[in-house]
Amino acid sequence: MVEYAQVSRRGQITLPATVRERLGIKSGDMMILEDRGTEVAVKPAVVMEVELYTDEQIAQWDAEDKLDDEERRAILKALASKK
Repeated sequence: MVEYAQVSRRGQITLPATVRERLGIKSGDMMILEDRGTEVAVKPAVVMEVELYTDEQIAQWDAEDKLDDEERRAILKALASKK
């Protein structure tokens, strides 16, 4: 399928409705523009929220996840039996 779009004075293009509908692109969606030399690929992007953790939070999780000697022996025994 070939579609055409004109570049505005501000450098913008409008994706034809048929392309937007086929790809499920809606107003406000993020897009990936990939420079491929003599062409540009336009693909829908997925935006995911990234949560940053403090050193204190990480230290707390490490402390909570720490194994005692009995737990460690049980895990090592279970792993050894799988060999």
